[in-house]
Amino acid sequence: MLYPYMTEKVVRMSGNNVIAFIVSDEATRTDVKKSVEKLYGFKVKKVNIQKPPRGKKKAYVSLVGEGAAMDLAGKLGLM
Repeated sequence: MLYPYMTEKVVRMSGNNVIAFIVSDEATRTDVKKSVEKLYGFKVKKVNIQKPPRGKKKAYVSLVGEGAAMDLAGKLGLM
């Protein structure tokens, strides 16, 4: 993982316990899941990866637990 990614779309998704990260081009879903669980201590339910033709690879991480994405965003200083 390189860094958290925050846009208006991601803020709306955080109500559904989703937070986004920019990841390296070599990162897999399993790599992202292990990194989030190890670095931040939140249980990951699901990881979706989006690789646009131009731009950086994004990982949308669904977390387990009510309000977990908002807690993580606060911990990262995004909200």
